[in-house]
Amino acid sequence: MDLLASIRIIKLESDIMATKPNEPGRQHESHPEETEEELREHQALNDPAEGLTCGVTIKQEPPDPLEEELQQRERQAEHELIFRQQQALLLEQQRIHQLRNYQASMEAAGLSVTLPGHRPLSRAQSSPASATFPIVVQEPPTKPRFTTGLVYDTLMQKHQCMCGNTNTHPEHAGRIQSIWSRLQETGLRSKCELTQRTPYGLDECHGTLLQSLRLQHILTETRLCAHTHFHTQLQGSVTPMFVRLPCGGIGVDSDTIWNEVHSSSAARLAVGSVVELVFKVASGELKNGFAVVRPPGHHAEESTPMGFCYFNSVAIAAKLLQQRLNVSKILIVDWDVHHGNGTQQAFYSDPNVLYLSLHRYDDGNFFPGSGAPDEVGAGPGVGFNVNMAFTGGLEPPMGDVEYLAAFRSIVMPIANEFAPDVVLVSSGFDAVEGHPPPLGGYRLTAKCFGYLTKQLMGLAGGRLVLALEGGHDLTAICDASEACVSALLGNELEPLPENVLQQRPNLNAVRSMEKVLEAHSKYWCCLQRSVSTLGYSLIEAQKCETEEAETVTAMASLSVATKNMGKRKSRMIELFILFMYFSQQTFAYFIALNVTAFIFELELHF
Repeated sequence: MDLLASIRIIKLESDIMATKPNEPGRQHESHPEETEEELREHQALNDPAEGLTCGVTIKQEPPDPLEEELQQRERQAEHELIFRQQQALLLEQQRIHQLRNYQASMEAAGLSVTLPGHRPLSRAQSSPASATFPIVVQEPPTKPRFTTGLVYDTLMQKHQCMCGNTNTHPEHAGRIQSIWSRLQETGLRSKCELTQRTPYGLDECHGTLLQSLRLQHILTETRLCAHTHFHTQLQGSVTPMFVRLPCGGIGVDSDTIWNEVHSSSAARLAVGSVVELVFKVASGELKNGFAVVRPPGHHAEESTPMGFCYFNSVAIAAKLLQQRLNVSKILIVDWDVHHGNGTQQAFYSDPNVLYLSLHRYDDGNFFPGSGAPDEVGAGPGVGFNVNMAFTGGLEPPMGDVEYLAAFRSIVMPIANEFAPDVVLVSSGFDAVEGHPPPLGGYRLTAKCFGYLTKQLMGLAGGRLVLALEGGHDLTAICDASEACVSALLGNELEPLPENVLQQRPNLNAVRSMEKVLEAHSKYWCCLQRSVSTLGYSLIEAQKCETEEAETVTAMASLSVATKNMGKRKSRMIELFILFMYFSQQTFAYFIALNVTAFIFELELHF
C-alpha cells in the first residue's frame, strides 16, 4: 500500500468526521488549530515530498502482510525472469564469439571450418531493466602456453559393446579414463595445455582416402538397434559388415565391437582430436603433444576396420599435414607391439612419409601377420617403409635392451638421415610387461618408453606428437603414459638400471636387426656403420661411438697440420689410421695414434 493511498484514506476519514455536528473535531497533537492542519494536508496532497519535509506526520494504516508478500513475490519473479533472459542472451553471445575465434584460428592454420547453425539472437520480451543490465565484455582468448599439449574427451568412453560386459573386451573405456586419472594425480596434467576437441566429419575422413570404414552406409542403411527385427537379423543372415560376437554384442569382425549410437562419434572425435593437436604442434603453437584417445587406428585399412580400429587418426593427420600445411617430410614411428598394417598401406608408395615400425612379427605368425623386413615400399616410396620386425617368439621375450639396441642401430640413424619436419608416433603400450602372450608377451618397462620419447624429441625441432594406440593392461599403460608425458615436458628421467646398460641384446633380436640392415642398407648410408655394433651393449656402443668421434677429430687435426706435407706421406698416415680403426682392436687403435704422432714428429724434423 503506497503513500498516496494512505493520505487519501486519512483525508476521507477527516471529511466524514467533519459531517458529524455532535462530535467535536480532533486536534492534531502538534497543531491545535484545525484550519492549519487542513491547509497542511491539502499542501501535502499536492506535493507529498514537500509536505513531508515540512514536518507533517501522516497517519498510516498497518500494511496487509498477505498483500505485501504477494507483491514481493511478483517483483522477485519479474527480476528472476529478466536475469534469466539476460543470462541466456550473454551466453549466446559468448558462444558465437568463441565459435568465430575458433573459425579464425583454423582458417589461419589453413583449415576449412564450417560453423554449425545457431538460433538467431533475440529477446523473449522487452523490459526496461534490460537496458540497465551490466554488459559483460568477452575477453580475448588467452594464448596457450608453449608446452606439451594434451587432448582427451569423456565422449570417447561411450564406445562400448552393447553386451555391457567390459571384462570380455580388452579395448574398453577404462583405458583412457585410467590414463587421464594418472596424469591428474601426478600433476602432469596441470603442466600441460588441454587442446580443444573437434569431431571429424565422415566426409572429411573418407576424403583423405585413408583407413576409412564406410560408416555412412552403416548409419543410413543398417540401423540395427532402431528396428524391431533386430534379433531376427542376428539369427539370420545379417549384413556382411556385421558379425555376432560371442558375448552377444555386434562387431565388424571377431574382436572389433560396434555400438550404433556411440562408435561413429567416438571414432570421429578421436580423429579430430589427433588432427587438432598435430596441427597446433606443427604450426608452433604447442611444443609437443600426447593424445589420450580411443578407439585406436593403426590397423584400419581403406574401407576395412579391424583390430579395434575404425579410422587411422595418425595417418589422416599426416595426410592433412601434407595437404594443408605443405609439410614436406613426416616421420611416423609405430612402437605398438602389433604391426600397423593400415599405416603401411597408406604410405607404401610415398617418399615423403617415412613409416618405421617396431613390432613382434614371428615370421608372420603374430597379428596382423604383416610387417616383414623385406616390405620396404613400392615405386617412389621404396626404402621409406622400415619394419623392425622381431622374430623368435618369447624365448626369450624382447625387453628394454633389445628395443634400445634397435633404436640405436636402426631407428635413430635412419630418422636423422631422413631429417623430418614433424614426427608422429602411433604410441601403443602393449609391449610393456604385463600383457599376456596373445596381446603382446614382451617385457619392456614403462621407463624405457620415456627414453625412446626423449630420443625422438631431438628430431624435427622437437615437433613430436604421440597418439595412443594399443595397450590393455591398465597399470602398464598408465605407467608408460606417465613416462612419455614426463619426457615431453622435459623432466629429468630416472636412470636406466645398470643391468640394462651392460646387457647385450639377445640373439633373436640381433638376427632380426641383421635382416633389416640387409633390406635397407642400400637405401640408407647410415646403416653401414651399425653392422659391427649390433650385438653390443649400450655401454659398449657408446664407448665405440666415443672412440669414433675421437678418431674423426684426430684425422681432422692431422689433415690441417699436414696440408703442406707431401701427398704421399699424408695419404699414408690417413690409410694407416683407418686400417687400425676398422680392425676393431682398441689396443691397436691407440698404438696407431701413437705411431701416427711419432711419424708426424719425424716429418717435422725432416
